[in-house]
Amino acid sequence: MLLREKGLEAELRAEKIWERREDFLRLNPAGEVPVLLTPDGSVIPDAVVIAEYLEDVHPEPTLLGEDPLDRAEVRRLEQWFDRKFGQEVSGLLLEEKVIKRLLGSGNPNSSAIRAANQNIHYHLDYIGWLTDRRNWLAGENVSRADLTAAAHLSCIDYLGDVPWDDHPSARDWYARIKSRPSMRPILADLLPGTPPPPHYANLDF
Repeated sequence: MLLREKGLEAELRAEKIWERREDFLRLNPAGEVPVLLTPDGSVIPDAVVIAEYLEDVHPEPTLLGEDPLDRAEVRRLEQWFDRKFGQEVSGLLLEEKVIKRLLGSGNPNSSAIRAANQNIHYHLDYIGWLTDRRNWLAGENVSRADLTAAAHLSCIDYLGDVPWDDHPSARDWYARIKSRPSMRPILADLLPGTPPPPHYANLDF
């Protein structure tokens, strides 16, 4: 989404990180995605590090903001969704409902799923609180905060685990972000054996 918002072309490749391919580990010894390979052969790992690099190299249009306080708020919310939301909601649901099935590593942990389903209400309330006071999550303009939140939510919305009807302000924000051209290819993705709910790619829910 970040690349598309900035009008940059890239070839996207899937990496099965659990296979721990030697060639991939040479690129990123941490064995994690994403990893950006630049045209000159440089290797840049980690989503936030990649985002900072792209902002430095391609500053327009900015997705970080011009004012230092605005940039701090974008980074704060970016970390909120990557860390707090990831630990309390999306990471739990993806691990139990997707990763375990792909790896054949046991049955889903119902306690973890229940915890995630409870935790998500707090986060959707927070999104609603923010967007009731701002145009987008971090301010008047769309930013990396919106892209990060949308990336996490799209994964679990695909699984049908977002209670949108209980959180109309968060739903309205998500309808706006998923209507952006940068998100359309994501809404066309399919997970083999797991079709998304009918509303997933519907821009009007």
